[in-house]
Amino acid sequence: MGTLPEPFAGWFAARGWTPRPHQLALLAAAEAGESALLVAPTGGGKTLAGFLPSLIDLHRAPRPGLHTLYVSPLKALAVDIARNLTAPVAGMGLPVRIETRTGDTPPNRRARQRADPPHLLLTTPESLTLLLTLPEARALFGGLAAVAVDEVHALAGTKRGDQLALCLSRLGTLAPQARRIGLSATVAHPEPLRAFLSPTGRAAEVRLIEARGGAAPEISLLLPEGELPWGGHMGLASAPEIYRRIRAARVTIVFVNTRAQAELIFQALWRLNDETLPIALHHGSLTVEQRRKVEAAMAAGKLRAVVATSSLDLGIDWGAVDQVIQVGAPKGVARLLQRVGRANHRMEEPSRAVLVPASRFEVIECVAALRAIAAGELDGDPPRPGGLDVLAQHVLAMACHGPFHPDELYAEVTRAAPYAGLSRRDFDDVLRFVEDGGYALRAYERFRRLFRDAEGRIHLRSQRAARQLRMNLGTIVEAPVLKVRLRGGPVLGEVEEWFVSTLSPGDGFLFAGQALRFEGLEGLTCLVSRGAGGEPRVPVYAGARMPLSTRLAARVREIIHDPRRWRALPAAVREWLALQRRCSALPEPDGLLVETFPRGGRWFLVAYCFEGRLAHQTLGMLLTRRMERMGYGPLGYLATDYVLAAWSAFEPEAVEALFEEDLLGEDLEEWMAESSMLRRTFRNIATIAGLIDKRHPGAERSGRQMSMSADLIYDVLRRHEPDHVLLRATRQEAAAGLTDVARIARLLARARGRIRHLRLDRVSPLAVPALIEHGQEWVAGGAEDALLAEAAALVAEATEGAELFAGTLAAVTGRVRLRPGVVDRPRRPRAEQAGGARLLRPAPRRIGRS
Repeated sequence: MGTLPEPFAGWFAARGWTPRPHQLALLAAAEAGESALLVAPTGGGKTLAGFLPSLIDLHRAPRPGLHTLYVSPLKALAVDIARNLTAPVAGMGLPVRIETRTGDTPPNRRARQRADPPHLLLTTPESLTLLLTLPEARALFGGLAAVAVDEVHALAGTKRGDQLALCLSRLGTLAPQARRIGLSATVAHPEPLRAFLSPTGRAAEVRLIEARGGAAPEISLLLPEGELPWGGHMGLASAPEIYRRIRAARVTIVFVNTRAQAELIFQALWRLNDETLPIALHHGSLTVEQRRKVEAAMAAGKLRAVVATSSLDLGIDWGAVDQVIQVGAPKGVARLLQRVGRANHRMEEPSRAVLVPASRFEVIECVAALRAIAAGELDGDPPRPGGLDVLAQHVLAMACHGPFHPDELYAEVTRAAPYAGLSRRDFDDVLRFVEDGGYALRAYERFRRLFRDAEGRIHLRSQRAARQLRMNLGTIVEAPVLKVRLRGGPVLGEVEEWFVSTLSPGDGFLFAGQALRFEGLEGLTCLVSRGAGGEPRVPVYAGARMPLSTRLAARVREIIHDPRRWRALPAAVREWLALQRRCSALPEPDGLLVETFPRGGRWFLVAYCFEGRLAHQTLGMLLTRRMERMGYGPLGYLATDYVLAAWSAFEPEAVEALFEEDLLGEDLEEWMAESSMLRRTFRNIATIAGLIDKRHPGAERSGRQMSMSADLIYDVLRRHEPDHVLLRATRQEAAAGLTDVARIARLLARARGRIRHLRLDRVSPLAVPALIEHGQEWVAGGAEDALLAEAAALVAEATEGAELFAGTLAAVTGRVRLRPGVVDRPRRPRAEQAGGARLLRPAPRRIGRS
């Protein structure tokens, strides 16, 4: 198809537009009844391309009922797309009704949509699952012509993606004629995404359409005017430069990597905002109303800047945004491009962005990301197999819709790409669990949810199970949270329960862009008032840190090792690396550099792994277990994205033995069996699978209640049914996902025979950032001045002379300046102290060594 029919051609012409080749190619695929994956850069008209075939079809042959289902990873994105589609539909006078269906949709509209569905329904994976549980789902979806999945790369490989894949497979049963469309701007592995969209799980059945052309993004580095910090990841030292950039632009999105960082950067900008520029805050813990208010203000052009986390990563079309500022290293090339694409939402014009590294290691990571973009490299792991906990939830959801035969449901499930390799044994075990809980739990009435009739068909035992499923449905299991409410005022959002447990009445913290004072708890609500004295803290959310991607980590190692690649680095970083080469050695791309040195009555071991914080945390647990067995008396460890540091009572000598590949054998199994991580993982899996309910009619359970229930059931299953399907799923997820064992295995294999151990007399320049974070974990409150002086001494020690960096304590922390005889310490939130260290018990008595 080479042209658009009227009135579409006229609508394009009236705006001076011509249809792009990839839009016409997707239209041609739809005319042929083919499913397709469209990969096009931001601003290339992907969303319009996805809807054009449906709009043209409805123009040619108007009909009632649901025609196209659009699935988005974000509720805000679905609302935004619906708003943007309304104008062209109205402008062309098309007989098309467009509505959204999310968790925020009012009950009366939901009821009307079931009785009289719109032509185009925009929804999320969770709401789609709910719709498929309804008895009338077959009538609702039977005439479906198309399913469009936006930002498909953000879903595939996640539990929400597993949920969506199972829903797509059910839609393939209810509406086999419906074609599928995947839309994405950044795709590192197109073949698995094609399989994800396929009705049979085979990639060959989905056409790949790739947009060509588009302007390359313009991305630059922004460093603080003073000394470049040695450590940290918040980027507060660059706040003045960020504010000047905001002031010089029309509209800016300031992206950060965590919600705590968002609060800190927002506060730092407001302290500088003498001109009272309209700057807003947006992250996932704020209330829906507050996020909607910010999104509407951005769309209306009322804001100069918004500080945001990944809550605004995907697809919100604000054409007026003329720059993106990424504070902190991006951790992944695809993620960076996704964020950069939010600026200047046009394919022919470059998106302009600024990277603001928070420390010297982060400068190298930013340069590595820029080189990867120039080389056209994308990162990201291919999707993993589907989770059994998600499958359990889906089995119960399908029983809520109506009776089914196990053979038919197994065939349907294995047509979903994440479950193409699912064994019949695993399916039957999941089904058995959903039926009655399994061998160890079947005596309990509340776990009996299904029954089989004489023909072997599965039925729902009672509507109570359906109600519980619909109240608890979903695959996102966050840490237990409490609502934050102003006394006599509105709810501001949610913070994690563990953070509130550390507060005493009168303590201050920053949240929702405000300084708040904790007053007390009222049920599951944290009561606060405005205003906080002293140094307010910032809520830090579990699991919020983004992992460093494998490809980006490899580029970082290459840059550090090869001085010829240093030309793009600032002078301070080049000097830092040169000092490292002189004082110690540079890490090799395919080996492992390990330094040991004494300091403060302890021995420090620093390994330059560059495998990301998650992998380093697991490796630290395994390493310290082995150090304890070898008599080194480990005291603790710390993981950053770049290094693993451990400290011990005695000198680690046989370093090569500490990093042998058998570390992932018995050591891993013993640690997993003993650690609390398996219990936490089981709790999440049990919640998704429906074994533990977070919500009951008229009540919501606290995190402590859920943990107690999970621990009791976990102990029962381990004792009486150790091969229970949920325990298998727990071990599989802990080994393959939460602990990042695959990356550790690649590291140990890479290091085999290539470990370089250097015994130093003092800390090396590259080790300084880790020791600074180590100090921040051990020292707090009134001892902070001593910590800062110690940090300055670390720099002096690593550089073999304070004269090289005299008067530059800012070079260490990025927060303070050292004057002769004076420590100038501004008040700052304590969230800067979060470093990820894990403290172990006191060193055991040394055995077998003199």
